[in-house]
Amino acid sequence: MTDPRTDTASEGGVPGTTAVPVADLAVPSPPADPLTPGRAWERMKAGNERFVTGAPQHPHQDSDRRALLAGGQEPVAALFGCADSRLAAEIIFDVGLGDLFVVRNAGQVVGDTVIASLEYAVSVLGVPLIVVLGHDSCGAVATAIDSLTSDAPPGSRFLGDLVDMIVPSVRRATIALEPGAVLDPRAVGALHIQASVEALVGRSALISAAVAEGRLTVVGANYALADGRVDPSIIIGRL
Repeated sequence: MTDPRTDTASEGGVPGTTAVPVADLAVPSPPADPLTPGRAWERMKAGNERFVTGAPQHPHQDSDRRALLAGGQEPVAALFGCADSRLAAEIIFDVGLGDLFVVRNAGQVVGDTVIASLEYAVSVLGVPLIVVLGHDSCGAVATAIDSLTSDAPPGSRFLGDLVDMIVPSVRRATIALEPGAVLDPRAVGALHIQASVEALVGRSALISAAVAEGRLTVVGANYALADGRVDPSIIIGRL
């Protein structure tokens, strides 16, 4: 009996050739949609909304995910935020292992090591989004405000250097005050978030070039401690 899989002449094929069953043909998977700045921000917003509403999914936090990432990482975004213990990035955005490349220090002040770390995230890891995250009731901001009215020196030279990087935002907020008005720490915090974003983009030629090419967007946002919501206040690039 003729094997129908090899007898192509009876169906108009070329004698002596082998017809491969359709089921055996490998169909290539369609290419995945590129992770654009807008898509990355939508994922971040969706995770934060789950956290705010008390319905977190806690994704990517199991042993399978851990094993999968042992060979490398492809984070959705980089996050540069304050080191405050209440700003746990993966919890706030309801993500897990390998999802965020996180850089943090007190008051989210932009220094050389911060820029180098975020340049690595952009140039090597290819993140399309950097989120600069401040928050209300920031101790570093409060210390910077107090430093202008107190004669007491900071606890150390290093702490003094950090506070000095926030002081310009305090001065800007003070200048904008109406006569007799009291300085609002939230206004200082908002100005400092803006200053951090502008310093990051202004000082890094690599990051500013990625923004200009449309490969990267930098979002400055504030985290509300009471309700957990992240609200953007400055966006450099396109979403």
